[in-house]
Amino acid sequence: MLTIDALRAWGANVDEGLARCCGNEAFYLRLSGMAAADGTFARLEEALEAEDYSAAFEAAHALKGMLANLALMPWLTPVSEMTELLRGRQKADCAALLSEARHQHDVFVALCRG
Repeated sequence: MLTIDALRAWGANVDEGLARCCGNEAFYLRLSGMAAADGTFARLEEALEAEDYSAAFEAAHALKGMLANLALMPWLTPVSEMTELLRGRQKADCAALLSEARHQHDVFVALCRG
């Protein structure tokens, strides 16, 4: 079960995320759980593999917004950097950032599963 303490220990800016949820911990945790189940990261990976840089940018940008709203900083940081690399919708070397984003995604999903 996902907890505020687990998110904080992982590096999420829980205070910022909670502020966006009007201090409602249950709502913040529910939204965080929804982020873990969201398919946008998979779409980003698929678009990069297919070298569809327009779709990759759109997915990265959407993911960045979701992660920023929840202040899930460890996952947000590499996704934000990828978004900027892909902004021109042209080939970009995102391999290291994608690897870090995948790692943080997996850690986050594990936290959500408890």
